[in-house]
Amino acid sequence: MRKLPFRIFCILLFTLNTQITDAQLTKVKTDHLRIDGKGILRWQRKGKEAAFFGVNYTVPFAYGYRSHRALGISPQQAIDNDVYHMARLGINAFRVHVWDTEISDVAGNLLSNEHLRLFDYLLAKLEERGIYILITPIAFWGNGYPEKDEQTGSFSNVYGKEQSVINEKAILAQERYLYQFFKHVNPYTGKTYGTDPFVVATELNNEPKHSGPQQLTTAYINRLNKAVRSTGWNKPVFYNISESPAYAAAVAGSKVDGFSFQWYPTGLVSGHEQQGNFLPNVDRYHIPFDTIPAFLHKPRIIYEFDAADILQSYLYPAMARSFRTAGFQWATQFAYDPMATAYGNTEYQTHYLNLAYTPSKAISLLIAGEIFRNTPLFKSYGPYPADTAFADFRLSYRENLSEMNTKEAFYYSNTTTSMPLAAQALKHIAGVGKSPVVSYEGTGAYFMDKLPDGNWRLEVMPDVQKISDPFATASPDKEVNKIVWNEHRVTISLPGLNAGFHVQGLNKGNTLRLSAAGRSFRLKPGTYLLSNQQATANPATRIGWIRMDEFIAPPAVVLKNPVKQQTPGRITDSTGFAEAVTLFDPAKPPVNLIFYLGDWKADNYAFIPAGKDQKAVLKINHTPEKLKRNGGMEIYIKDILHHQGNLSGYRFLVINAAASAEIHLNVNLISGSAVSYGQLFKLGKRDREVRIPLAALIPSPLLLLPRPYPGFQPLYFQSAAKEKFSIAGTEKFQLSYQLNENTRETISIGEIKLEK
Repeated sequence: MRKLPFRIFCILLFTLNTQITDAQLTKVKTDHLRIDGKGILRWQRKGKEAAFFGVNYTVPFAYGYRSHRALGISPQQAIDNDVYHMARLGINAFRVHVWDTEISDVAGNLLSNEHLRLFDYLLAKLEERGIYILITPIAFWGNGYPEKDEQTGSFSNVYGKEQSVINEKAILAQERYLYQFFKHVNPYTGKTYGTDPFVVATELNNEPKHSGPQQLTTAYINRLNKAVRSTGWNKPVFYNISESPAYAAAVAGSKVDGFSFQWYPTGLVSGHEQQGNFLPNVDRYHIPFDTIPAFLHKPRIIYEFDAADILQSYLYPAMARSFRTAGFQWATQFAYDPMATAYGNTEYQTHYLNLAYTPSKAISLLIAGEIFRNTPLFKSYGPYPADTAFADFRLSYRENLSEMNTKEAFYYSNTTTSMPLAAQALKHIAGVGKSPVVSYEGTGAYFMDKLPDGNWRLEVMPDVQKISDPFATASPDKEVNKIVWNEHRVTISLPGLNAGFHVQGLNKGNTLRLSAAGRSFRLKPGTYLLSNQQATANPATRIGWIRMDEFIAPPAVVLKNPVKQQTPGRITDSTGFAEAVTLFDPAKPPVNLIFYLGDWKADNYAFIPAGKDQKAVLKINHTPEKLKRNGGMEIYIKDILHHQGNLSGYRFLVINAAASAEIHLNVNLISGSAVSYGQLFKLGKRDREVRIPLAALIPSPLLLLPRPYPGFQPLYFQSAAKEKFSIAGTEKFQLSYQLNENTRETISIGEIKLEK
């Protein structure tokens, strides 16, 4: 990213009212964690199971820091703004891998600089909102992404990720760094991280890449653990077991208290927004280490997770449910986008979450937190689709909806027709769109909280408009989502709030005073008091961690040199002949094509253009491997079929393909309910046109694409739903195969189409 002039002056107006500044904010009574005999994290005093759900966030470091400075925005002010929104979303957990490369030297000495100060400031602000903290003090990473790394001269910069876990000088530097880091006193709290009750645990480092003898890995972990313990640290210590699964036994045999995992069930960095039903991808979290005795009876945490490259709002709650079934007690999404840069999604192209810019996803995160903290540990709700309705929650791909419906709370990520369980007892509402109790014409999120006197606090975010694919290549000169401050009508139908209720603006500069016309009125984004009598609100009154008059939202961004927005094209028309509908044309590769290769370093694919005697093909090359491996490709074809209209006359799926040796391929057509119908066919060296009657397709497993990270998650899925095949209900086309060991094979895929 090139450095930018101070050209977005209006961003300085992000704070639209006063922040929490009083030092008298009441904190919750905190407690240390203990681990019981079954490996469950519990609060020391009451013995209650502990459950933490939240986000990662990176503004004190690396690109997060630089991008704010480049825009002329105070990182400290950005922290104030973003932490308010985190509290508004109900999270109670924060984790980040500290960029040690920016706060240490080559010998591991801790550097007292702006990055460390901002990190300490962030922790203090999180604590003011009741948010607990897990610190990962070593990242190994450079600080560049998505720019080039700076040469900081730190131990991570000098030794690198792989050498840092085996090089003696690097290990000595890490021991020194950990000692000084955990002895450091946060000037904003007056405490070390070890004595701060809101810092509940540490994960020693981020995604270590181990090599060499197993016993040296165990020794390395124990040395780092000892360095931390030597500072007086008496809280749980975790270590990553999923990044180097071949070293799982060595990790489990160390002296740490528990183990950390990650989950990216839809892969990473597709370069485009992914479409379709991904509930099968998050149906369960598989742990392959249960056969290791030393692994058992120790707590498990998820340090990072996300449904990458997806804007839909039903996946976070499904992931939270699967985490609980697998026994996790901590889960933090990676990563919450700072409000100041979320207009361009420049920080991490494949991730996108912000209350203002992705309101439906944000509300789904709120619902996911409620699931994670309130559903029983290890409880299963059955396989998909049975697990889309469980306890107080409902998930729907077709409605793009996650929903929580309890006696006191009603949350929904998009428009819903569900009736509240007990409208007269409601205390909290959060949503996007319309429901039987709140009908709002805008596109931003809104929140309603009942006050002890029976009045309500209403908070409404501004509209957001999608401009371009947020998961394509990002630029600070390109808006992917646009904030618009519009006035909209809202209708509120709640027992106890009479027709003609009074509306009073609360946030700074909001002077609205009116009486509703029946139960409806018009408003702009802001915070409001709703009352039957003309009440006067005390701005200092708090609802949980939120002050009555608080409101933070971004203005519309003004770019001096905006990049012309272009929406990536998709294949959305037929061949032009009534007899055929093209699903895949290698001469015009679709942007939503997903690949899975057994070995991404050795295997490859390429689109070969048409030649004099050769039609265009997709060529997939596989090198010899010692083990059997799977592969495949998938295309989202719902738009193509929808554009075609009436599909009742099409009877054949036609595939043009060849292979360097005899191989079996499986073709699947997958419905929006994730029900797959497929057929196996054989390829050889000669180009072949395979004609498969649609009537011959039978229920079959589908390959879960994109492949998840970590790679030991399930490879195939077969829905338990009973659904007849319908070409009109098809959304995805998939080819998959399994190759034999020690074979070098090439598969050529030509045009794929439907014919009558």
